[in-house]
Order: sequence, then structure tokens, then C-alpha cells
Amino acid sequence: MKLEDTRIAMLVGPGFEDLEFWAVYMRMKEEGAQIDVVGVEAGVEYTGKSGGLTAETEVPAADVDPAAVDAVLVPGGWTPDKIRRDESVLDLVRDAHEADKIIGLICHAGLVGISAGIVEGSDATGSQGIKDDLINAGANWVDEPAFRDGNIVWGRVVADIPDYNRVLVDALADSSA
Repeated sequence: MKLEDTRIAMLVGPGFEDLEFWAVYMRMKEEGAQIDVVGVEAGVEYTGKSGGLTAETEVPAADVDPAAVDAVLVPGGWTPDKIRRDESVLDLVRDAHEADKIIGLICHAGLVGISAGIVEGSDATGSQGIKDDLINAGANWVDEPAFRDGNIVWGRVVADIPDYNRVLVDALADSSA
């Protein structure tokens, strides 16, 4: 297992993209990672965008010590636009990024990166729906399924989750080696 000693803070909120949360969560668990499901507050159960799957927060973002995690992962869906309004979420992402932790952003999750001020100068991808937002925030748009730029791992859309997961696992394994 490549991620046996890896600790991940995985953000979730209203209308998360089901597969961008659960397929990524399960793949990281499969590699041995310890995952805390993080939200604006603890103990809140959110329903995914499709209306079928749920995820419950275990820890509020304000209580996560960026020094104690190896990565912060953000799923897409409607969640990014909701959680980026919370300063504790932005502080977590910003502080983890500044500490050179892996930040995983897929689909609309780039909105959280934009609000946290971490995308300027980065190669970036995501849903076509946020292409202009990323460019206007100073990122360089790249239309590829998944890649790593510095400590940010980018994924485009649901169909690219296998590529995103591979890049995430490699990035996390490299960062903890």
C-alpha cells in the first residue's frame, strides 16, 4: 500500500459530485490512507448532487491542523461554490498549500483554489464551466485529464477520475517518501 502513513483531509459540502468524492475516497483508502471527512462543521450529512449518495463530515475545517495532514482534497459538484464562502475552509487550503502539502482539485474544485488565492501562475484544469474563472485568477488553462503542477493535483471531470486518482496516489507517495 503506497499511502499507508498518509493522512488526508477530504472536504465535502452540499451537492458534492458523488463520484469525485466517493471514487477518490475509496481509491485513497485502498492505498492505505487515513481520511478525515472535513466540512464547515462536523456531524453534517450531505447528499450528493445526484441525490443518491451521502457523506457525513467528521471534523470542522477550523479544527484541522494543516501540519498534521499530507493533503487536502476537494471534490467538484456544487460543493466548491458553497464551501469557498467559509474562511476556515480557505485558511485550511491556503495554509496546507503554503506548507507544500498536496492539494487535490477536480472539476469545479478549482473555485476553492481561486478563493484561497493559490492558483495564480499554476497550470490548471477542471470543468469547462470554470475555465474563464481560472484564467481570470491568473492560472494557465490546460485541457488534460489530470496532472500535477507543484503541489496541486488537477483533475478535469468525472470521466477523468481514474487519471486523477493515479496522479494523486503518485503525488502523495512522492511527498511522503
